[in-house]
Amino acid sequence: MLFALTASLLAQEPGLRIIPLVRDDHVLVTFELADGFTDEVRTAILSGLKTTFTYTVDLRLEVPVWIDRTIATTVVTNSVEYDNLTRRHTVVRMLNGRVDHTQVTDSEMQVRQLLTSFRHLPLFRTAVLEPNREYYVRISAVARPSNGAFLWPWGSGTSGQAKFTFVR
Repeated sequence: MLFALTASLLAQEPGLRIIPLVRDDHVLVTFELADGFTDEVRTAILSGLKTTFTYTVDLRLEVPVWIDRTIATTVVTNSVEYDNLTRRHTVVRMLNGRVDHTQVTDSEMQVRQLLTSFRHLPLFRTAVLEPNREYYVRISAVARPSNGAFLWPWGSGTSGQAKFTFVR
């Protein structure tokens, strides 16, 4: 049986909350981009412009007195397209370039949740982890389009991290 002790959350930005959890043979990652669905994002979506949130999730090993080592990386991409004729949103979630989930909805609240909130995503396998070591999950989030007409509140994106200890 595998256990993980989740340490204090060290999100660098107050809007990104991250909780890693080890269950069985996976590192499950729960995260939320609390301030990601701004009025500018809503306006871009309702204009019919395809809007994409990309989350780069790194599993890293703390190495004292040296550069931390990246163990694995997963890219989670959520795109939404709004059809003005049917007034429905199509949200597509991709993990490392493969379609993981597609949902069509007319609920803006559901779109907000699908784009910015993730619960227990099995992003990494524990086979790559060493027992009794300190690891952390680092997430970088960016949104597209990011031209002058579409203002992302953090400029080039936001990031945060959370530590955990892998105990076997």
